[in-house]
Amino acid sequence: MKDLSIQLQQLRAQNLYRSRRVLTGPQGAEVAIDGHRYLAFCSNDYLGLANHPELIRALQTAAGRYGVGSGAAHLVNGHSHEHHALEEELAEFTDRPRALLFSTGYMANLGVVAALLERGDTVYEDRLNHASLLDGGLLSGARLRRYVHADAQALAQRLVGREGGEALIATDGVFSMDGDLAPLPALAAIAREHGAWLMVDDAHGFGVIGREGKGSLDHYGLGLAEAPVVIGTLGKAFGVAGAFVAGGEELIETLIQKARTYIFTTAAPPALAAATRVSLRLARQEEWRREKLRALVRRFRAGAGQLGLSLLESWTPIQPLLVGDSGRAVALSEALRERGILIGAIRPPTVPVGTARLRITFSAAHSEQQVDRLLDALASVLARPLPTDSL
Repeated sequence: MKDLSIQLQQLRAQNLYRSRRVLTGPQGAEVAIDGHRYLAFCSNDYLGLANHPELIRALQTAAGRYGVGSGAAHLVNGHSHEHHALEEELAEFTDRPRALLFSTGYMANLGVVAALLERGDTVYEDRLNHASLLDGGLLSGARLRRYVHADAQALAQRLVGREGGEALIATDGVFSMDGDLAPLPALAAIAREHGAWLMVDDAHGFGVIGREGKGSLDHYGLGLAEAPVVIGTLGKAFGVAGAFVAGGEELIETLIQKARTYIFTTAAPPALAAATRVSLRLARQEEWRREKLRALVRRFRAGAGQLGLSLLESWTPIQPLLVGDSGRAVALSEALRERGILIGAIRPPTVPVGTARLRITFSAAHSEQQVDRLLDALASVLARPLPTDSL
């Protein structure tokens, strides 16, 4: 039997060991952890909706009507009116005929790829895709071919002379660790040329970019014909939990019949679906949230430029500060925490070796003063030697 303690020791020695933080209050610009208050720049609550009073009221009211648990899978008797209404509203939001709820984004990606592909088929994936997309490709039994990040030409070369079977191109819309957008128009053109599916996981695009927050496909003016499969998660900009797939009638019916991660799991609580319907309405109507996000990002990038910080190219709420060494990233995160700033150190295998970083994320709940406080803290900690600087 494998000695797990040795593996854990190795992770600690490599500065790759991860620990959970226990929050004792709601998500927000400031959070409570172990009796201390921190200014947080590490959540995906981009629009500041996770603790919105209207969502809380909707959840409480629906819980009074439907109870807490759904009690069964969607295909047994766990599919409530709230679930169905939310699916219809998500379909309208994405300008597609149908939408289907999943319990998590991870389950959505695994379920879709496995339902559409089998042995003998091929899935083509960006090297920086989310782990759930990569795992979906591996578990489907199809051949997995990866291409250079955001390089449409590299993808096209992969597809030339491809083997038989179905082909699916899968990509993030907004990449979760770099904050940049996939070249979706070029990918759509390649998919059309080669008769391949294009599947876009827009977990970090929905709510943030596009008209009414309709995401990266809307940002580029692409629709159902160009990208037949789109995935969205509800635990980020929408501030709740769960995920959905949107597409044509045949796609959704196929997933209902074949997606094992949909068929064989209990439906999310109906009250959560009710709260999500409110969140979707607010996200669409309150454009000021996206405008404020853009303003905060501009303010931060301007200040970071004055400090000479090594930021990756991104105009989304994801602003990665590239550090390189995992130990230095951890030390920098801890130094900021001592100053009341909470930002996680992102290390391999989440990102490639040598690209450890602080993944700084912004929310409409942040203020300009809080952004300035972050910049002051970064200037302070970077002006002093960190524990790894002498190694």
